[in-house]
Amino acid sequence: MAVTEPAPPAQPVAHEGILRRQSLRESAARTYARSLPIVPVRARGLTIEGADGRRYLDCLSGAGTLALGHNHPVVLEAIKKVLASGAPLHVLDLATPVKDAFTTELFATLPRPLADDARIQFCGPAGTDAVEAALKLVRTATGRTGLLAFTGAYHGMTAGALDASGGAVDVRVTRLPYPQNYRCPFGVGGERGAELAARWTGNLLDDPKGGVPTPAGMILEPVQGEGGVIPAPDGWLRRMRELTASRSIPLIADEVQTGVGRTGAFWAVEHSGIVPDVMVLSKAIGGSLPLAVIVYRSDLDVWQPGAHAGTFRGNQLAMAAGAATLSFVRENRLAERAAILGTRMLGQLQGLAATHRSIGDVRGRGLMIGVELVNPDVDDPQADVPPADPVLAAAVQRECLRRGLIVELGGRHSGVVRLLPPLTLTDEQAQAVLDRFADSLEAAVCAPPPQRHRAVSVIPDDTTRKSP
Repeated sequence: MAVTEPAPPAQPVAHEGILRRQSLRESAARTYARSLPIVPVRARGLTIEGADGRRYLDCLSGAGTLALGHNHPVVLEAIKKVLASGAPLHVLDLATPVKDAFTTELFATLPRPLADDARIQFCGPAGTDAVEAALKLVRTATGRTGLLAFTGAYHGMTAGALDASGGAVDVRVTRLPYPQNYRCPFGVGGERGAELAARWTGNLLDDPKGGVPTPAGMILEPVQGEGGVIPAPDGWLRRMRELTASRSIPLIADEVQTGVGRTGAFWAVEHSGIVPDVMVLSKAIGGSLPLAVIVYRSDLDVWQPGAHAGTFRGNQLAMAAGAATLSFVRENRLAERAAILGTRMLGQLQGLAATHRSIGDVRGRGLMIGVELVNPDVDDPQADVPPADPVLAAAVQRECLRRGLIVELGGRHSGVVRLLPPLTLTDEQAQAVLDRFADSLEAAVCAPPPQRHRAVSVIPDDTTRKSP
């Protein structure tokens, strides 16, 4: 699919009124709307068209939800088929042909040792509810309450999920070091840093005076997304699996954002070859519609009826769209495509880093890519690397939007520009994304510092009128 030619701008009055009313009516908790002041009215694949007539390349993809991009034909056809059939759209947890087809397709994609002996729990429609279900499950099955989680983690916004996330305070969760190369907690990085992180975990669990009784479970992300796009080393993941298995601690893999081909494997745990006891799945499994489940070993299935429920756990349209998405990704080998294209994009971004001191690190896996921006002029003899530069990152995001490119920020200090394009991304589109990002970085770096703080003004320019 070629990059769509941007449409000429329309009169801005209507969309400005919508944005104004949103700011007056919606809560102060809104997030994306603040940094992306656009009003989407049409979308297809990678492209979003705003109410002002401008078109954007969407590398946010619903925070990783849109594996096939916006309004993919197979997803629309699956939804239309359910609507035309007269099937009920709301069924609580009753069995239906649509649910059966979704479950069958999902199980066909799971790591075989898990799929052969798995149970599935349909949760409320958000990934955070699936995290809550996973935590409740392992606590019920083990009779224990404590949890092991990792620095930099993000598991959702409900109470239990926040407890296990990196910004939690006063909770019953033991925080463990998550290995990373660029900002290694032990100052060494690489395999040695991952080895030290694993050793810390093992020693803590075995220390009778460590203050950490055997927990109910360990929860981790194979790639930390909100934490700054940090892939877990495969050897470290295998070590976590060994440590938990030998101590009868259920291992929970949060694949809400990493699943369905995003990282270059259908499920990110497959890179390391581990099989978790519980997998938390949401986002892309619903084919753009709300859906969340946990899949787990059958021996953990000790819940009583109604132990975890939710009125909207029977979303038939989402199951149909999800089954179509899972099937399309599997049959068209889009995970393999994501691995190849992601490696190519990472290589080009690393080449860009060689000419820009403000790029501290480029990392990722598949089409889950992060570019950490730093302030190289800050001289801190106590630091191994320059500090993150969230002001520059925000300026780059604004410059991207001016050029018709939607990106998101993440990381500890919101200094990481994140790229989450759909798996259907073409070579031409990938190059357009990289070109617009490079132009935006150049503009942001060259702007006088006060201008980096200016609010975005979404006005058309020559860049967005041309086919890349």
